[in-house]
Amino acid sequence: MVGLMNKLFGCWHSNFSFPITVRGEARRNRPAASLTGTYVACLDCGKEFPYDWQEMKVLTDGGKEARRLAALSAKQAA
Repeated sequence: MVGLMNKLFGCWHSNFSFPITVRGEARRNRPAASLTGTYVACLDCGKEFPYDWQEMKVLTDGGKEARRLAALSAKQAA
C-alpha cells in the first residue's frame, strides 16, 4: 500500500536515518555528502540529503542552503 502511494504521490521524506559523516575518498562518491561531509538517507525511499551539523537540519531546499554553507566553509578555509 505504501509503495503504491509513493508511486502516485512521491515520497514525503519524513523518516531520516541518523546523520552519517563520510571522510576522505568516499566523500567524493556520495553527492549528498560532497558539500558538508555528512548526509542522511530517507528511510522510505533511500534518497540521500546533505546534513548540516551546525544548524542540525537536513538541507532539502533545492541546494540554496547547501550553496550558502559551501560558500561559508570556503571562506573559513581561506
